[in-house]
Amino acid sequence: MVQLNRRKVLLGGLAAVTATAASAALPSWANARTTAAAPAVHDPFQLGVASGDPLPDSVVLWTRLAPAPLNPDGFGGMPDATYAVDWEIANDAAFSSIVQSGSVSAARASAHSVHIEPTGLQPAREYFYRFKSSGYISPVGRTRTAPAAGAAVNQLKYCFSSCQHWEEGYYHAYKGIVADDPDLVLFLGDYIYEKKSGRTAQDRNPRSLAFTEDVTTLAQYRARHAQHKTDADLQAAHAIAPWIVVFDDHEVMNNWNGTTSPATAARKAAGFQAFYENTPIRSTAKPNGASIQLYRQLMWGNLARFHMLDTRQYRSAQVPDPAGDAGPACADMRSTSRSILGATEEAWLLKQFESHPATWDFLGQQVFFATKDADGNKATCENNDSWQGYEASRNRIQQGWVDRKVANPVVLTGDVHRHWAADLRLDYFDHSDPVIGSELVTTSVTSNSDTAGAPSAAWYANNPHVKYCKGERGYVRVTTTPSQTRADFMTTSDVSVYDPASVVIKNDVSYVVQAGKPGLVRV
Repeated sequence: MVQLNRRKVLLGGLAAVTATAASAALPSWANARTTAAAPAVHDPFQLGVASGDPLPDSVVLWTRLAPAPLNPDGFGGMPDATYAVDWEIANDAAFSSIVQSGSVSAARASAHSVHIEPTGLQPAREYFYRFKSSGYISPVGRTRTAPAAGAAVNQLKYCFSSCQHWEEGYYHAYKGIVADDPDLVLFLGDYIYEKKSGRTAQDRNPRSLAFTEDVTTLAQYRARHAQHKTDADLQAAHAIAPWIVVFDDHEVMNNWNGTTSPATAARKAAGFQAFYENTPIRSTAKPNGASIQLYRQLMWGNLARFHMLDTRQYRSAQVPDPAGDAGPACADMRSTSRSILGATEEAWLLKQFESHPATWDFLGQQVFFATKDADGNKATCENNDSWQGYEASRNRIQQGWVDRKVANPVVLTGDVHRHWAADLRLDYFDHSDPVIGSELVTTSVTSNSDTAGAPSAAWYANNPHVKYCKGERGYVRVTTTPSQTRADFMTTSDVSVYDPASVVIKNDVSYVVQAGKPGLVRV
């Protein structure tokens, strides 16, 4: 008798990235579409399914009805009507053991998206889910609940990614994430890009946007999200595990901050609404105009606590780029009145540090945390959009976890389109200052870093806390146990070429942090 390999069944084969072929890239159990009756619309599940924000008894289930995802009106080809969407959760991919089911309405006001938040599920359990509407059955997704509060957990495997400009490449990273079969996926910002690629024609952008003007309206944000969601490999990664998602700047506009004007407030409101409609996050994050509650905490038993941060919505305005000079801008970057989180979120995070329910504290956030020192001169400044541009705010957070005896803090970062690994210090210019944590930075899924060369030996001499940098595309795979956290910096083959048979995913380098012993060790 032939023994089926469960891993092979889950992963299935991956097909070319087109909207019509998206289901072929999903795990084999996900290809469950059948026509049950004469549909009122063409297959509405073109954007796949997703789950997110797992709790011990609950997880968000998401889909959005869109038979024509790229329609410029942002409604994905759906008529101006309300549609019933049935949902099911089962113990098995064949749905022979259904544990919960129900029906909700998908309305035009929310772009026919649905967020299901079932309760009463069992902790630390794998579940399968699907949706039905208009005579169609969606692909099948797999999800899992978090372990019970305080439960002993021996291992957590998660992947995190960031920055996936549609034009600039194919999403090979998600092939690797699907193959890794993680418990969780974290996405740390720039799920869409509101503007076209800045690369020139000779840079070989392999894909085209449905429209190239900058995104400013709700219809445009919805259509841009939908285009990204048509990617087969991205859909497969959403279907394999629950996601925990935060935004950065390009979900709204480049380098936005907490200051508003009538124009930027309207644009934020549109960006937030489309982000919520296309993301498996809880109804507690449903936006209210130009405001959204994004920062939150999620637990994984007694092993890990995730502090998911918002470094955009409440930050002080960026100072002018000091370009490595000393001067007024540098003094402003270090002003104690400035914050990258805002007073309320800072106080919330410091309050979380007062308790220690888990071995590891992971700060999932957007922009570079450690200092980059180009010239070895403490009087000069650079990197105004990062935590370095809000130095006092960073000092309050770092000193906060030191004072509150957070044993194993690890910062997780996106944004900068290169892999980085760095140790954290209170004083980055004193190279003997104790290490108090570490930062793991994922490169982009596709967004380019073509103009950023590798750091020089002189640069590394000024930055001994920085252990690694790599400018290729990819993601980071993390395996956490009670004794250590291991980060594998995964890179992909050329994202400008899509040939499923030739895509290569490899582990470029790995670093370990031992519990109770701050500092990265290469393995």
